[in-house]
Amino acid sequence: MEQRKPLTVKALTKYIKLKFDYDKNLQHLLLKGELSNVKRHSRGHLYFTLKDDEAQINAVMFASAASHLEFVPTEGMQVIVKGHITVYEAGGSYSMYVKEMTEDGIGNLYVAFTQLKERLEAEGLFEARFKQKIPPYPCAVGVITSPTGAAIRDILSTIKRRFPLVNVYVYPALVQGEQAEASIISCIKQANAMNLVDTLIVGRGGGSIEDLWAFNKEGVARAIFESKIPIISAVGHETDFTIADFVADYRAPTPTGAAELAVPNLPDVLRHLNQLNARLNHNFNLQLSQKKDRLMQLCNHYIMKNPSALFEQRVMYVDQLSEKLNYILQDQLAKSQTKWWTLHHRLVPFDPKLNVDQARQCLQLQDQQLRQLMLQHLSQSKQDYTVLLTKLELLNPLSILKKGYSVLTNEREEMITTVHEISVGQDLLIALDDGKVRASVKDIEVSES
Repeated sequence: MEQRKPLTVKALTKYIKLKFDYDKNLQHLLLKGELSNVKRHSRGHLYFTLKDDEAQINAVMFASAASHLEFVPTEGMQVIVKGHITVYEAGGSYSMYVKEMTEDGIGNLYVAFTQLKERLEAEGLFEARFKQKIPPYPCAVGVITSPTGAAIRDILSTIKRRFPLVNVYVYPALVQGEQAEASIISCIKQANAMNLVDTLIVGRGGGSIEDLWAFNKEGVARAIFESKIPIISAVGHETDFTIADFVADYRAPTPTGAAELAVPNLPDVLRHLNQLNARLNHNFNLQLSQKKDRLMQLCNHYIMKNPSALFEQRVMYVDQLSEKLNYILQDQLAKSQTKWWTLHHRLVPFDPKLNVDQARQCLQLQDQQLRQLMLQHLSQSKQDYTVLLTKLELLNPLSILKKGYSVLTNEREEMITTVHEISVGQDLLIALDDGKVRASVKDIEVSES
C-alpha cells in the first residue's frame, strides 16, 4: 500500500477555497431567497441567512456595500442578491459575499420610499394640523427648480398669464443626481432666510423614479416641513407621488398646476372687486336715502316750522314756577309772623312803641330774607332760561342760515321742501342770515332719484 503524506486541515480548506474562487459558476451570482437571522454589526456589516423551502446559505454584506442600500433589510423579506461564493477558512464554511441587494418584485427605490414614508408619517410630518395656508393674493412667489427645464417655463408663463402683478423669484437648484438633495435643501433655507416671497413652489418636470428620487430624500422632506413659507410641491406628472408631496403644505399635480394654485386669476379678481364696489355703492345710496328721509321728517315737524311755540311753552312753565314759589314764600312768611307775634306776646309785656319797633325790625329781617330768596330764585331762573335758550338755538332751523344755507317760503310764508310745490312764475321768499330776498321762478329742474 502506497504511503501518502496527510494534508493539514488548513491546506484542504485552502484548496477548497481555491476551487470556489476559480469556479466561474460561483462568481457574479444572482440568488433569490428569504432573509433570516438578519444582524447588523456595529461596524456596519450585515450578516444574514438566505433560505428557501429546502435549503439555506449564510451570507454577509460588508459595510462598504451595505451603506448604499436604500432600504432596511428585515426578517422574512424576499430579496434578490448579487455576489459570489467563497470559503471562510477559519470557520471551514462557505458563504455568499453580497455586493448588491434588491427586494424581490419591488426594487430598492420603492422599498426605500415606502419605509421612509411610513417613518415620517409615524412622526406626524404629514398631519393636516401642520399645513400652512397658501396666501390668496401673494405679492411675490418663489420657485425652486432647474433654471433650464420645462417646469420653470411652464410656471413663469402661467403666472404671467394669470396674475402679472406678482413678483417671481427663481432659486436655481439641481433636481437630479447625487447633489440634488443638498441643492434643494439649500434653496429652501435661502428663501426662508431672505423672506422675500409669500409662497414657494418646489418641484421639477416628469421622469422615472430615479430622476425624481431627490424629492424622496429625508433631508428634503424635513426642510419642507421646517419652512416658515408655505410650500406647494410640483414634482413630475399627476400620477407621480414623492415624499415631498406628502410633507408640503399643498400638492399640485404638475408645475403648471402649482402656478395656478400660487396666484389668483386677474379677471376673476377684477370681477370680484367690481361686485364689492357695486355692493358698496348700493349700501351707501340706501343709507343716504334713509338719512334724507329722516331729515325731511325733522324739517316738516311742527316744532321746526314753529320754533317760537317751544320757547313760549318754556316761558309759561317758568312763570308757573315763579308763581308757585311766591305762594310758598308768602305762606312761609305768614306762618313765621304768626309764630313770632305769639312768642313775643308771651315773653314781652305789652308796650305799643316797643312792639312797633320790634315789628319793624322783624319786617326788615323778613324783607331781607325775601329779597335774598327772590334773587336766588331769579338767578336760578336765568340759568334755566339760558340753558333752555341754548337748546332751543340748537334746534332752531334758522341757525343754519349763518352757515350759508337759505330757507325757501311761498307767498303765505309756508316752507317749501320740494320742487313739486313750486310752479313757473311763482313769487318766492328766500330767507338768508342777514335778510330776505324776493324772487320769481323762471324754470324748474327735477333731479333724478
